[in-house]
Amino acid sequence: MELTIGQASVETDVKVTTIRFYEERGMLPAPPRTQSGRRMYGSDLVDRLKFIKHARALGFDLDDIAALLALSDDPEQTCNAADSMARKQLASVKARIAQLNGLRAELERMIDSCGGGSVAECKVIETLADHAHCAHPRHDVP
Repeated sequence: MELTIGQASVETDVKVTTIRFYEERGMLPAPPRTQSGRRMYGSDLVDRLKFIKHARALGFDLDDIAALLALSDDPEQTCNAADSMARKQLASVKARIAQLNGLRAELERMIDSCGGGSVAECKVIETLADHAHCAHPRHDVP
């Protein structure tokens, strides 16, 4: 299977500009080119793009993905480094979930306190205007 960059983009649902970015970053080896200079992607490069996309969907950053790709290129290595990166990512996801649960609880509390009267009496507006009315000290979006 040989695909142009556009076809590889459709096959993997990764934008052409993103594919080029991954190439520039060294996450994808430069694909062979036709005589006219068109990039041609074989199944190995398409699989690598799918790997990157899946890792991104799981929240891995590009540096970790590059390291995971390097590990996958050397199957004789132990999987300790990959396991460590996955555990680190899981901890990050759990922390984001905890933060989002706090945000959800605060929003539910604000909504529950809303009496449906005028804006002058609106607890949602009051809470947003004065952080002292919040039950949670921080609302950083993960």
